[in-house]
Amino acid sequence: MAESQDSGYGRGKTGSEAEVPAPDLPYQPRDPAAYRPQIGLVGCGGISEMHLRAYKNAGYEVAALCSRDRGRVEQRQREFYPEADTYLDYRDLLARDDIEVVDVAPHPQDRLPILEAAIDAGKHVLSQKPFVLDLDVGEALIARAERRGVQLAVNQNGRWAPHFSYMRHAVAANLVGQVQSVEFAVHWDHNWIAGSAFDAVEDLVLYDFGMHWFDMAAVFLGDETPQRVHASARHTAGQEAKPPLLAQAAIECAGAQATIFFNGNTRQGQQDRTYLVGTEGTIGASGVDLTAQEVVLYTAAGVARPQLVGTWFEQGFHGTMGELLCAVEESREPNNSARANLASLALCFAAVASAHRGESVVPGSVRRLPGH
Repeated sequence: MAESQDSGYGRGKTGSEAEVPAPDLPYQPRDPAAYRPQIGLVGCGGISEMHLRAYKNAGYEVAALCSRDRGRVEQRQREFYPEADTYLDYRDLLARDDIEVVDVAPHPQDRLPILEAAIDAGKHVLSQKPFVLDLDVGEALIARAERRGVQLAVNQNGRWAPHFSYMRHAVAANLVGQVQSVEFAVHWDHNWIAGSAFDAVEDLVLYDFGMHWFDMAAVFLGDETPQRVHASARHTAGQEAKPPLLAQAAIECAGAQATIFFNGNTRQGQQDRTYLVGTEGTIGASGVDLTAQEVVLYTAAGVARPQLVGTWFEQGFHGTMGELLCAVEESREPNNSARANLASLALCFAAVASAHRGESVVPGSVRRLPGH
């Protein structure tokens, strides 16, 4: 039998196989040099535990807590900041002149009047994600903050997850050259939402959960402007949650692409993987969940395996507030500014609309989250 011709696929060398020291990149959250303002937190629901733990460990001063639920706000006070004052009405917190920065954590449908009032009160604001349900509303909030002379940032905490943070700094340092493709694949079990309020969110995976990955796609693609998004969402056999737990999105640019795949019904063998290919190198991250991630950088110099320290929830929430405080101290726009976040939201809204329509959608053409 004649020997088949070898196409050479998978055998080409893209760089040295030698192990080399990992570049020292500033992936950890930054703290301001001297600025230590009094912070107020509005909203003491489940996610506020992550906010407050990160702030306490970072040494930030939270002087006031607010929730409509007296039991919740007093619980957070006992757990993290016993000396903080508690309020049931956010307007009373905002009336305090000594509070310079406000973390606004309620859900999007309840958040808008709080954001407007905080800006009007002259506070620098960190908004929970997803930022807004309407891009035009987001633009109006940005203009409002600019008129008042305050910073408005969004808690896109995934940017400071150690693996994502190292990857974005590697891209920014041009270690991989021009980005050509980004692939995200997330396999986890999201059935925990069954019976909860999240169970009623139709586009939960693409929107509430997926917002982190659309944001990272926008960060990694950089100057490559997304031209079209095609997405789908499906229910899968055996899932207990009501929203579709299978979803995917393809983002097309002129010279690059990004794909996002979600399976929220993975009962065994959970895995999270990110793979970014550039003209000069490749960087990937993989692990059994969003916290345990191994990062590998491939360049012509060799293979580097940085030993990262930290977790998504700890470093992520520290990073978002730390960046806002640094931006205030340095009189600049924060990396996680509301303006930058609108590009990520435009991708997300386009994906949700595409999944509903069954056709490609141009980012920015869908101004409001479908169904809201």
